[in-house]
Amino acid sequence: MQEFNQIFNNHILIISIAACLIAQLLKLIIELIRHGKVNLKFLVTTGGMPSAHSALVSSLATGVGLKEGWDSAGFAIACLFAVIVMYDAAGVRQAAGKQARILNQILDGFFQDGKEVNEERLKELLGHTPFQVLVGLALGVGISLMAAPTL
Repeated sequence: MQEFNQIFNNHILIISIAACLIAQLLKLIIELIRHGKVNLKFLVTTGGMPSAHSALVSSLATGVGLKEGWDSAGFAIACLFAVIVMYDAAGVRQAAGKQARILNQILDGFFQDGKEVNEERLKELLGHTPFQVLVGLALGVGISLMAAPTL
């Protein structure tokens, strides 16, 4: 049980998760401002502004850098992990979302004569634009820097 309690005393972990949750909450607020209504699905959905994945991994890398040093192996690992996650969010998952959008358009056009499609529409909002990733990056770094005295 002692080991389990240590997880909750890991400030880098807690701050990184908080950065992710704050990014998800910001998505909800941004959608409320844009569309004038609350849509709770933005609390758990992928894609959108800002990137919660980027906020999480950039907060993690910043926290490790602050605590262990910018020249530590831990920071190198966390930094490269962050780069891979952010590249994936803006690259591969964004491309998959575009492909889903095109496939949905093809299905819509193909079945315009009233035939039913048995398959659920593909999710189109999978990835992030580079700007959404950069905003998530800045949010994660900022949150870790503000929380630096607790590290």
